[in-house]
Amino acid sequence: MTEKVRLAKKDASSARNATAKLEKKRVKLVSEIDKSQPSIIKVQEEVKNLEKKISVDKKNHAKITKEAESREETLQTLEKEIVEYTKTEEHLQQEYGDLKKQSEFSLTEEQEAEYERIREAAAVASAKPRQTLGAANRKLDSVRAKAATLSEESKELKARKQDVSNKVKELTERKGVLEKSIEKTKVELQSRTDELESLQKSIQEDREKRISIDTELEQVNQTLRDMRDDRRNTDNEARIEETISSLKRYFPGVKGRLVKLCQPTMKRYDLAVTVAGGKDMDAVVVDTKQTAFDCIQYLRTNQIGTATFLPLDSLQIPNPASTESLRAMLENDSRYRLAFDVIACSDESVKKAVMYAVGNSVVCENLDCARELCFGRKIKGGGEESRIKAVTLGGAVISKAGTMTGGVSGDDRARAGRWNDREAEKLRKKKEELESELSDLDNSERGLTHSDRRTSRGGRTSKLEELRNHVGNLKNRLHYTESDLEFTKKKLKEQNVLLTSTTEQEAKANKSIEAIESEIVALNKKVQEAIDLVKEAEEEHFGPFRKETGMKDFRAYDEVVGKSREEYLKKRRSIREHLEKLKAQKKYEDGRNFDEAILKKEKTLGSLKKKLSDAKSREENILKSLSELKAKLADLESEMDEAVAKEKSKENEVTTAQEAYKEAQSEQKKLGKLINTEESNLERLRAKLHQTLQKARVEEAEIPLLDLEDSEESVGQSTRSSRTNRENRNDDDDHQGSIDMMTQGTLASVHFSQPDDSRVIKDRNDANMVDFSSLRPALKQRISDKKENDLHKKFADDIEKITAQIEGMTPNMKAGDAFDAVLEQVEECNEDFNDAKSAAKMATKKFEDIKQERSKRFNAAFQHIATALTTIYKDMTKSSKHPLGGNAYLSLDDAEEPYNGGIKFTAMPPMKRYRDMEYLSGGEKTIAALALLFAIHSYHPAPFFVMDEVDAALDNVNVLKLCNYIRQRSKDFQCIVISLKDMFYEQSQSLVGICRNVSTNSSRTLTLDLTKFDRDHNTESASGKRSRSSSVGPRKRTNTAEHESKLQ
Repeated sequence: MTEKVRLAKKDASSARNATAKLEKKRVKLVSEIDKSQPSIIKVQEEVKNLEKKISVDKKNHAKITKEAESREETLQTLEKEIVEYTKTEEHLQQEYGDLKKQSEFSLTEEQEAEYERIREAAAVASAKPRQTLGAANRKLDSVRAKAATLSEESKELKARKQDVSNKVKELTERKGVLEKSIEKTKVELQSRTDELESLQKSIQEDREKRISIDTELEQVNQTLRDMRDDRRNTDNEARIEETISSLKRYFPGVKGRLVKLCQPTMKRYDLAVTVAGGKDMDAVVVDTKQTAFDCIQYLRTNQIGTATFLPLDSLQIPNPASTESLRAMLENDSRYRLAFDVIACSDESVKKAVMYAVGNSVVCENLDCARELCFGRKIKGGGEESRIKAVTLGGAVISKAGTMTGGVSGDDRARAGRWNDREAEKLRKKKEELESELSDLDNSERGLTHSDRRTSRGGRTSKLEELRNHVGNLKNRLHYTESDLEFTKKKLKEQNVLLTSTTEQEAKANKSIEAIESEIVALNKKVQEAIDLVKEAEEEHFGPFRKETGMKDFRAYDEVVGKSREEYLKKRRSIREHLEKLKAQKKYEDGRNFDEAILKKEKTLGSLKKKLSDAKSREENILKSLSELKAKLADLESEMDEAVAKEKSKENEVTTAQEAYKEAQSEQKKLGKLINTEESNLERLRAKLHQTLQKARVEEAEIPLLDLEDSEESVGQSTRSSRTNRENRNDDDDHQGSIDMMTQGTLASVHFSQPDDSRVIKDRNDANMVDFSSLRPALKQRISDKKENDLHKKFADDIEKITAQIEGMTPNMKAGDAFDAVLEQVEECNEDFNDAKSAAKMATKKFEDIKQERSKRFNAAFQHIATALTTIYKDMTKSSKHPLGGNAYLSLDDAEEPYNGGIKFTAMPPMKRYRDMEYLSGGEKTIAALALLFAIHSYHPAPFFVMDEVDAALDNVNVLKLCNYIRQRSKDFQCIVISLKDMFYEQSQSLVGICRNVSTNSSRTLTLDLTKFDRDHNTESASGKRSRSSSVGPRKRTNTAEHESKLQ
């Protein structure tokens, strides 16, 4: 099945590759078509626009031509319309006059004007009452709107209150679930974190050891590269070394090559010494001239080669006096050193050969120094001996004759590098040892082979990564769950506050609605009063006019005549406006010139038609190339469809094979689960049977059993039946044995999963002997676990009720006495509770008082120490360069509750920016710590100090500052200092040393009082000079402890 799936996947992969190749070709063609689309769209749009413009211009041309032909007719029509509208205006005026005559409200022109004046005056007079009426109506509308808003708001508040209550319930449940989840996650996170730390520690130890070896090995390699260890001896060099080895074997007086017998004291002098010695550095040093002759004869006889020999007994070296004179002259100038002084010899006898090779040559820092030495100084005596040969560190030479030679050849550099051969040999040995150690580490790692180690490291790495991911996931889960819990708590608190607020708002809104309803009634009354005032103000003006004209209802007049007049005026205005338009149009038509406009339109049409022809030709070319591309695309898409269909069929085959494989696995799992379920059920039933029988034995319950005949018929076993009464059971011994089997004995353990187990068979046989005939039919049926538990519970409740009834039939005659006793105990408990409550209040008050006193004392001490620290640190860091000293201060993490946080100590030495204490140097930390110590001491001074090598990290300047400060404070306290610095010794009052007493093999003390020396000095300085004690002030007691080697 697995092979079939693999082959199907392989075929599907081939089909997908073929489809992908066709897809690439299709995408390329589609890209080319897409690139052509903008061009064709642009050309098509251009053709459409040109055609549209031509169509519009043709219509305009035809319209202008038509207007030119119908110009006379248009003018006649306009004149005719002007005459008609003039007659219509006259007819409208006549109709209005007839309407006034026919109306019962006939007023003259003067009366109409008077009526308009009176109406305006009445409007002015009633303006204030109308304003009052309008304000009352607006206020009434506002109050009604407010009432409606409050009513809606009350409904919304009720709905919101219900919604918030539901949310509070949901959030409370969610809070409980999240708290349980957090507790479970923390336990699992702690377990995984411990496992991860253990694994990381193991890996880190191996890694640190390997890194240490690799680092040291890299340093050795780097040193070898710097020493040019990659340089290899030539064949000639090797032959020379072999020759000298032979000479040493045959001639004891041969010392070796000079370059091997001496070495510059510092690496910087390598090149200078090589140039100063020249070829003599390669010469062979021998003890006598005779030895040199013998060596030369040996070389000639064996035809080995040539060599220069330096016999120590006959070498001519510079005069020692001249050498000492030159050394004394250069002693005070660090730029110059004698070449002989910068060369160290392994054998004292070789120094003469070294002096012969380099002579009185002087090594100079640079060429300028060499020029100044050779040409700028005058040496006593003059002559040949007064001249100096100078060699610079860079290899330049100024000879005694005054000639200068510069530049260094590769051969000189190679010869200068020979000084490093010995050190390089040591480094190469160390490199081999490190590589061997690293190899041993690899080979001994857990005692595994190379492949096994790779597998182990890979497995350990994967396990480490897995643990890290798991811990990260747990941390993320814990973080998000805690965030969710915090958010839920916050949300729950907000919802509770919102619920309280909503309840209060609802009550407040109901009160506001009641107040607004009473306000609406009062406002209706005010509106009616304002209407009456308006009517009275209008009647004062309309009354006289009504008597004069006899008109009673001015509203009816306004409705009949007033509306007609307004309509008349509106129509007349419309007619006159139209007449003005007709006259303006007639004037425009008289001034138009059609010939010029027609000619302009014809030229425009010709230009547009030419552009349209060019655009259509471009469109045809683009469409032709586009159709070719689309044809290719269609062919490719057909191939693509075939490939996709093939790919889909292969995928279907793979899916079918996988589904068949999954179905087989699923069926196998189902059968396994079914078997396990049935076995579990069977085991559970066996255990249940055993438990029931065991319970019956323990409780000595009488279980009805079958008769012997029934038992033989039902189960075919030779089991005796029991009788239902105790008398028959005592008469039958075999039957008594059967009852004993059912009521006695317990089983230590039963293997209920094994059907052939003897104890399981015994339980099954015992169960077959039980008589179930007296059992109700419903209880004989197989029921579910839930129903069985309910039935057991019902039986237990019935038993409990019956037991309670039995116990209730016997009354307790001492219940009254018991009640009185309990009542007395309650009263005693109440008294104890009140006493404890009072004691708790007193303890709480005392605790608060102590807490306040503690904070008060702490703040007082902190302020004093912080102020003293600033002053003391400045005093201890002052100097001539920094007269202001440094700055140091203390700050509390929690100023309100200082005991809940820590204290941060910050120190800034002079001319230094702010940095954390851990980034200060050792001396800076020491000064800061001592300043803090003295500041704390200033609050509650101690009688003396004991300081153990507090000056270990201090230089002489800071040690002197510390001594001066202790001397200034010597009036306040005594100080015992254990130190190894001479500065403390000379500033002390007495010295105490501890050493070993060899005779008794124990420690002994040596003391020295320095104050008497101060007294002697004061006596000798009576002339007025300041004594030592007056200059340094009172001395302090200083205890200095040194090592045995130091004292002995």
